[in-house]
Amino acid sequence: MGTTFDVLVVGAGAAGLMAAGQAAAAGASVLVLEKMSQTARKVRISGKGRCNVTNLCPPTAVLENIPGNGRFLTGAIHKFGPEAMLDFLAAEGVPTKVERGDRVFPVSDDAHQVANALEHFAKRSGAIIRLGTAVSKLLTDATGVTGVRCGDGTVYRAAQVIVCTGGGSYPGTGSTGDGWTLAAAVGHTVTPTLPSLVPLRTKERWPTDLSGLTLRNVSVSLVSSLGRDVQFGELLFTHFGVSGPTVLTLSRSAAVWLAAGVSVDMHIDLKPALDPDVLDGRLQRDFAKYSRKQIKNGMNDLLPQALIPIVLAAADLSSEKPIHQVTKEERQALAKVLKDLRLTVAETLPLAAAIVTQGGVSVREVNPKNMESRLVPGLYLCGEVLDVDALTGGFNLQAAFAMGYAAGKAAGQRSRETT
Repeated sequence: MGTTFDVLVVGAGAAGLMAAGQAAAAGASVLVLEKMSQTARKVRISGKGRCNVTNLCPPTAVLENIPGNGRFLTGAIHKFGPEAMLDFLAAEGVPTKVERGDRVFPVSDDAHQVANALEHFAKRSGAIIRLGTAVSKLLTDATGVTGVRCGDGTVYRAAQVIVCTGGGSYPGTGSTGDGWTLAAAVGHTVTPTLPSLVPLRTKERWPTDLSGLTLRNVSVSLVSSLGRDVQFGELLFTHFGVSGPTVLTLSRSAAVWLAAGVSVDMHIDLKPALDPDVLDGRLQRDFAKYSRKQIKNGMNDLLPQALIPIVLAAADLSSEKPIHQVTKEERQALAKVLKDLRLTVAETLPLAAAIVTQGGVSVREVNPKNMESRLVPGLYLCGEVLDVDALTGGFNLQAAFAMGYAAGKAAGQRSRETT
């Protein structure tokens, strides 16, 4: 293997393999350097091994689901959006299906199929992939980037280098913040990094007693002195606190507020479809139906059994109290808890446990048209290494594919123009 190429790609993940394939397809000689022993490790475990590869919604909707600098991706998403990604997968022999919330998965429910398709595309286009090779330094001169130095001392030369090393989440997949170190060493700003799409640890211990219980169709709010964030859907109790789709989405705000040093409270509306008057009527009917039972045995139509003692304790009601002895005031107190069961967020789980990182290389220092550095000509940055993060639903992978597409196309074209 030679040591001089038109384009070097650092990192063989979703963005890196897409970039490598696009650059090679444009006629560039491309070498991909990946420190792990396998490509696309994070893709292979995404979506619990099923890979929520994108979301079949209009580009504008994709951008609305990227709270972390979504505007920066306007051009990239319009050039390579969900429809283009589906066409790409179809061309690679990966049929897809659309599930609830317009989430797209491979028909096989096998994330490896998506990862292998990306690898195959890069290789078929002409890119060479070298595994087990960590990059330790970006090489530059007055003209811009000139290549990279690897951990073993090997130097590879290229006038175009694309850094796609991921963020800091799931370090076992290779995302250990290497790209931030590389970018910072050549003058880039790395904004503070925090976990996003991550479970929350609560100060209260009672969620431990409910570990494994999922609540569906609940409204979950986070409230702090800095704002309020609300989500509707599923919540999962865990041995340390709470998780599930609503919590993962809310965790972005929680991480920011906690980092600012303010307290964060969680409010769970267990019956969001019922206003207080309707809920009180429901309670009266259930209490009439089970009037001879203790209250802990008369609420099974309303709540999961494991949750009943928690709610009763929060309402300051004895589980043993006969239903016919419950006063109007006590019933109203119970209804209040059903509409506002409270927890206190102690902390997020660490960045290593997060699905994605918020923060990274500042997008102000990167050209959104082609992902090229505004500071170092020929250096491109894309994927989670940038300060870009999205919500769940396939939006993070779509963002990575779009950025890789833009960077690969640009680097490949630049290489062709200079040869």
